[in-house]
Amino acid sequence: MEEGANSVSFEQESNAEWTAAGSMQSNENPVTSMEAASQAVDVVPADHGEEAYLSSGGELVILNLNPKLKAVGSRHIASKWLKTSVLLQDSRVARHIPDTRIYTKHDLSSMLSAYRKVVLKPVIGTGGSGLIMITKADGHYVARYRQSIRRFGKFDALVAFLNRIRHKRKYLIQRGISLATINGRPIDYRVKVVRERKGWITTAMVGRLARPGLFVTNLCKGGTMLTSAQGIRLSLSASAVPGKKREMRNLTRLCVSLLERSFPGVGQFGFDYGIDHSGMIWIFEVNTKPH
Repeated sequence: MEEGANSVSFEQESNAEWTAAGSMQSNENPVTSMEAASQAVDVVPADHGEEAYLSSGGELVILNLNPKLKAVGSRHIASKWLKTSVLLQDSRVARHIPDTRIYTKHDLSSMLSAYRKVVLKPVIGTGGSGLIMITKADGHYVARYRQSIRRFGKFDALVAFLNRIRHKRKYLIQRGISLATINGRPIDYRVKVVRERKGWITTAMVGRLARPGLFVTNLCKGGTMLTSAQGIRLSLSASAVPGKKREMRNLTRLCVSLLERSFPGVGQFGFDYGIDHSGMIWIFEVNTKPH
């Protein structure tokens, strides 16, 4: 892509798997790390001279009331659906996004019939909070929520259970993807990019291995952090590492160019990728305030 007024440029990436705050992680031992607790998007900051409110479109709007504070591209788009909708407009990206819809009882039924496994997630939320995995087999339904497993013989009983969890919050339904695993534990990947004066740079590309018994991989839910090379090598093969890392980088560049046009002022993106057993890369969601 030629650089121009509307292009997205990325700085030369180092050979290290990731860098953060001036440090590098390059050893071969998985590292366990806890993310900061997820923050509710409608909480108004009490300090720094800022006020915030949630717009009707699901966007967190921050008003800087302190003239000494300088804007550094801190716009935050809270709604997962808004960001997904933008990416779905490009066919090159859309093929990597699992079927995703706004939750309705009808769509839950049709997607379970089509895919046998779906994941429900709040339209607004972070840190893997509120995620529910539902599978259908032999006319029965199994819902996995946090560390509990519930079984239902009737669809209406499942829906009643989901309604209690949702508390009238808007949810998305996403086709469930059978991720590649390490010793039976699913793994996905976080790629973080930050906008600097010279353009967008990649600051992290890491694997997140789910805690035993859980399907969520978030570090704040007990997941284990690995380098992306470790994750790909242990879940797929060593030969797959260069190609899969390159594919995630290319997808990230394309997605950033699309999102930047729709949401100017965002200074960082965190992309959550998954790789299934066949090696297909999937985009699960994008965060504009990634940990």
